[in-house]
Order: sequence, then C-alpha cells, then structure tokens
Amino acid sequence: MPDSQPWQPDDHAADAADASSSPDTVTSAGAGLVLCGARLTDGRVVDVRLGGGRIEAVGTAGSLTAPGPRMDLRGYLLLPAPAEPHAHSDTALTADGTGPGTPGPVSHRPEDIRRRTIEAALLQLGHGATALRSHVRIGDVQGLASLEAVLQARRSLSGLADLTPVAVPRLLTGVAGADNLAMLRDAVKMGVGAVGGCPDLDPDPAGYAEAVLEVAAEQGCPVDLHTDGDDPARLGRLAAMAGGLRPGVSLGPCAGLSLLPPQAAARAADQLAAAGVTVICLPQGGCCGAEGRGTAPVRLLRAAGVRVAAGSGALRDIANPVGRGDPLEAAYLLASQHGLPATEAYEAVSSVARAATGLPGVRVEAGFPAELLAVRGEQLPGVLSLAYSRIVVHRGRVVARTSAVREYGDSETVVALGLPHQERPDSGPCGGP
Repeated sequence: MPDSQPWQPDDHAADAADASSSPDTVTSAGAGLVLCGARLTDGRVVDVRLGGGRIEAVGTAGSLTAPGPRMDLRGYLLLPAPAEPHAHSDTALTADGTGPGTPGPVSHRPEDIRRRTIEAALLQLGHGATALRSHVRIGDVQGLASLEAVLQARRSLSGLADLTPVAVPRLLTGVAGADNLAMLRDAVKMGVGAVGGCPDLDPDPAGYAEAVLEVAAEQGCPVDLHTDGDDPARLGRLAAMAGGLRPGVSLGPCAGLSLLPPQAAARAADQLAAAGVTVICLPQGGCCGAEGRGTAPVRLLRAAGVRVAAGSGALRDIANPVGRGDPLEAAYLLASQHGLPATEAYEAVSSVARAATGLPGVRVEAGFPAELLAVRGEQLPGVLSLAYSRIVVHRGRVVARTSAVREYGDSETVVALGLPHQERPDSGPCGGP
C-alpha cells in the first residue's frame, strides 16, 4: 500500500487546531505534531504528521522531517482510536456507595453525577476511547437533573473526549408515561445525541418502541434501545418499525438472542439485517445485573449481515461492580470467546462502533480525523492480549498516556535473555541499600 500523500486542512479545521507544545506531555498539540516510527497493522513503519485535528500526511519512517514537535512511537502499533458505544456514565463508579470512606446509598446530586461522569469518561479515555455514547436516565423523581449534569460534564470534557448522551425514560405508554414522553422531547431540545430506553420494562413494549421511534423521526435523531432480545416476536415487530428510519437504530445488548432456538435466532437476525439495525453487544458483561451477563450471538448476527459493534456497558456500578470500561478488552473477548479474527474484533470497537454512533470513519491515512491509539506491541493479536502502555490522540492532540514497566528479579537467566530486571542493590548492614 503506497504512503498517503500530504493533505491540506480546510480553514475551519485549521481554526480548530490547538496550539503546539512539547510532544513529551499529554497536552501535546496536534498542529504539526509528527508521530515517528509507528508500526501499522499492515506491517509498515511510518511517520504520521497531524495538524488541524486531522492526519496531514503518512510517510515511510524518517521521511517527514519538517520542524516541529515529534513523538517517538518506535515499538508501538498505531490504530484508529476506539469509541465506546454503550456507557452508563450517570451510574458509573457507584458500586462502593458515594465514594471511598463514605459508605451508603448512591448520591444522585447533580454535582456528584457530573463528577462521576467525568471520572468515568477519563478512565475510558485512558484506555483509548476518544468518543463515548452514554445512556442517561430521565423521568421519575430525578426528572432531567441527571441529564443536565451529564451535559455539564460533556462541556467540561471538551478537548479531551467527545461525550454523547442518550435520553433513557423508564415508562412511555399510558397515563404514567405521558410526562416522560414530554420529557423525552425536552431532552432532545437540551442536546442529547440520541433517544433510547428499555421497551422490555414498559407494560406495552411495542407502544414504547413506537413512541421512541416517533420522537426520533420528528427530531431527526438516532435511536439506541436496550433490549434483551429474548422474545423473537417482539424483536421482529421492533425491526419492522425501525426499518428505514434515519439516521439509524441500534439495539443492545441482545444477549437473550443466544438463548433462542437456532432457527428463531437466525430468523430474528435476518429481520434485524433487513431493517438495517445495528446490534451493540457487551462482551464484558451486561448492564442489568447478573441475569443479563450473556452476550449476543455475534457470529450468527454477522453471518446474517447485521452490523455488530461492541461496548463496555456498566462500569463499576451495582450491576457490574468490576467493570473495566476497556474497549481493547471487549475486542479481546470477541476474539477469544467468539472466534473473530483480531482485525474484525478490533473493528467492532473502533470503525463499527464509530459508525454505529454516527461518527466519521478513521483510518491511518491522510485526510482522516486524528483520532488514534498507539499501543506498545507489534501485531494486533499481541496488542489485544497485553495492552499495557497506551498513547491516546484526540483531535490531533495527545490527551492521555499510560506507561507500564515490567521487571524481573535479577538472575543469570533473565540477564542472558536480555529481559528487563531489577539490579541488585548494595547491601547495608540490615540487607538494605
């Protein structure tokens, strides 16, 4: 594959560029930053120049010699950055109550929700997710307060990560759901990126889905619904209603599909494919407690032509107190447990996840958005297995770095193999340095 040619950013992209600074800090600017000696998944070792929030040029290592900040990525694999298509920021990090040293019920104060949302987003950013879609509850006692707190967090995260809230009402049908339906329309006006919810919990699941799809059609926004998918008739009706809706419909986690008889599951997969519905699976565990910890039948869905993205789901909340929020772990599980090739597994958390959430595609080529993840390693299977050290680029700027050092006890074997090891300190009278 030939090297990409230099790309000239347009005026709007240039206006959005950040000021340049040292490449050795996490605030390195995108304008003119050159990533040096990175390895791509096709085996090439390249230099990549960033500017205006985009990739300006990709050339063989050592070919991009223009002055400006540089970052040495020798020993790293450079990838399009992942996106998180299914987060729950408003309830994230609540497994231990209100926080360390303060056991008790989870706080729903807006300031606490805003703080948790920011902390969770930064945790996932450190793993590489530069964009996140987060489902946020609206209605009931809290009204729109949680959503407003998440929108405030989105503003605070500007320049670090892109956070897109999804409004999630509990009930939408009958007298009990009338106020929530009005609130859902208000949420769209407030700036949510999609409308969603859980039809399975409403007394009238079909009516719930119809109401959400109606609001989405009115407002021209995407739909992202929670469903277990264990009722093939209900899933078929939902697919029929969703068919043709633009800008798109996503369902997840659909773990119940795995429990259906093979013929019923295959028929449901065909219906979803025909409707153009995306399924967002959660390989790391469900977001509704232990009973929802299965995973959608990924290979069956893909064979039917369904676009399948992978998300993280709950992050250390009551439903999943050990959630990691790591898209590379989700890709690893798709490869190890579902038999996907490493490339396809990573696409589920990167290019497919980005498409599912309405984001532009990313490739390490000139002209594409500079949304990148560098992971220490040489090949994708190894990176998915041992993704310790990472460098995250958002809008052409290094926004997060994680470094891991492994050393072994000093011994002749370790020295002979050239492995990093702990030097023997000079012993003092008590055996210490």
